[in-house]
Amino acid sequence: MNGCQHIEITESAQTDLLSGYWFYEKQQTGIGQYFLDTLSADIDSLMIYAGVHAKPNGGLVYRSLSRRFPYAIYYLFEHQLATVIAVLDTRRDPEWLRQSLLSR
Repeated sequence: MNGCQHIEITESAQTDLLSGYWFYEKQQTGIGQYFLDTLSADIDSLMIYAGVHAKPNGGLVYRSLSRRFPYAIYYLFEHQLATVIAVLDTRRDPEWLRQSLLSR
């Protein structure tokens, strides 16, 4: 069975979302809110699709790609709970992404 009953967003993932908001808001007023709305919808879709995404490098963490922004949602999925641990810009250096995930 795919999908989950609950979604939790860690503080570090919330900080990631806020960083993305401010990055896009500085580009043009209103884009930051569009970013948050879009990523929130992508995270909400885990209620249906949690567990179907790829696990990069054969790890424990799933990666769901945002539909509109170059961001990935990294989450753990266990016992009908999806825990979002990071929301990261996929344009970053792959080593930076790996290190960022390891530190959470």
